[in-house]
Amino acid sequence: MIDAVVVGGGPNGLAAAITLARAGRSVTVIEAADTLGGGARSKELTLAGFVHDVCSAIHPLAAGSPFFASLPLERFGLHLLQPEVAIAHPLDGRRSGLVWRDVERTAAGFGVDADAWRTRIGTVAGQWGDLAPMLLRPLPQVPRHPVELVRFGLAALAPATWLAKHWFEGAEARAVFAGCAAHGMLPLTAPLTSSIGLVLLATAHAAGWPVAAGGSQRIIDALAAYLVELGGTIETGTPVTSLAQLPASKAVLFDLAPSQVERIAGDELPQRFRAALRRFRQGPAAFKIDYALDGPVPWSNAETRLAGTVHVAGDATEVALAEADVANGRHPLRPFVLVAQQSVVDPSRAPEGKHTLWAYCHVPNGSTVDMTSAIEAQIERFAPGFRDVVLARHVANPAWFERYNASYIGGDIAGGSNDGLQMLMRPVVASAYRTPNKRLLLCSASTPPGAGVHGMCGHLAANAALTGPLR
Repeated sequence: MIDAVVVGGGPNGLAAAITLARAGRSVTVIEAADTLGGGARSKELTLAGFVHDVCSAIHPLAAGSPFFASLPLERFGLHLLQPEVAIAHPLDGRRSGLVWRDVERTAAGFGVDADAWRTRIGTVAGQWGDLAPMLLRPLPQVPRHPVELVRFGLAALAPATWLAKHWFEGAEARAVFAGCAAHGMLPLTAPLTSSIGLVLLATAHAAGWPVAAGGSQRIIDALAAYLVELGGTIETGTPVTSLAQLPASKAVLFDLAPSQVERIAGDELPQRFRAALRRFRQGPAAFKIDYALDGPVPWSNAETRLAGTVHVAGDATEVALAEADVANGRHPLRPFVLVAQQSVVDPSRAPEGKHTLWAYCHVPNGSTVDMTSAIEAQIERFAPGFRDVVLARHVANPAWFERYNASYIGGDIAGGSNDGLQMLMRPVVASAYRTPNKRLLLCSASTPPGAGVHGMCGHLAANAALTGPLR
């Protein structure tokens, strides 16, 4: 009998396995696909020589993760590359809100909002080292820095639309804040949406919004290599549909969606808990296009061409309208488009002189609507002539995402909706990682702190196993 089996080889599954192996426990990771990675794989999706990130592309939470910071991943070939501009948010009239790594340089670019940015966003960024260990874990907890947490929490409780309006006066700062908050796939009038904007902007200054040299797959490759060095074992190409398939172990950790765990565990879990897992709410889906480009994107604003991430949606009001449409089951005519320009800072992604582009928008879960024209119209709006540099496209709709990864139910790439209590307590209230069967635990993005390539869900679930069945 081994100590633990981890089902699912995404960032959280590998993080769980590494945490257990570092504690001296024997552990095996079992992955359904032929390659590890989950939401952090890279492939040549369009043309030969063009490396695209299949799901996650920009990694602020990997750079700001307390767990990843404790691992020797550079020794296994992982290098995070920082673009000159972390985030750009173009506006009509060739303007653009720019977030540089330096707080002062960013604040200076926001003009009338310089002091507000410096004292509000800059303060949170300066406290990120203290805040991160408290924010990237489940509630409740005894905070190590209660004053800082309370200050953050008072702002974080507000809807993003309210905070953007009351903190900032200029269109650029308001748009940048709204764009970051929209990563939560929620209507920006919802409580707690400001927390997402604050966390992502804090990491932009404190840790940057980097890309992984060679592709997001390099994060997975480094984690896997370190796990093997620690004595862990890995099996790929092995879908799990029943606990009976697994080798004998003291603990099983699932880097899977709650509904998948409910089906696999079956009667090993009580009916009430199984019903709670079935009630877990999925969030909106992603519609994504990967591009092979003949040259860089011809953004009207020259400094936008330096950015690793570009939020394409117009002003803060447009961002809020687009996300409200999705929350109400509609498809925005002008969607909020998240764009990653990895090849701006990582030339290995494309042949010399060529570029890659990663772009997606939010759509209702299970959508079958083709958003290609809407996405390209938004990009063309701020980069006239964009279509002229497109060599090839790879389109991934919600059904494609679910085929790619069965955990992406209905195209939900974020591990479940962030609405209501499910943002803070997931997948079940008062049950973050443990289940009524003390041998079975969850460690996916459907547990706290949620989506992102940071490994904290897996790390914290493994700690729960070490104080539970593996004690």
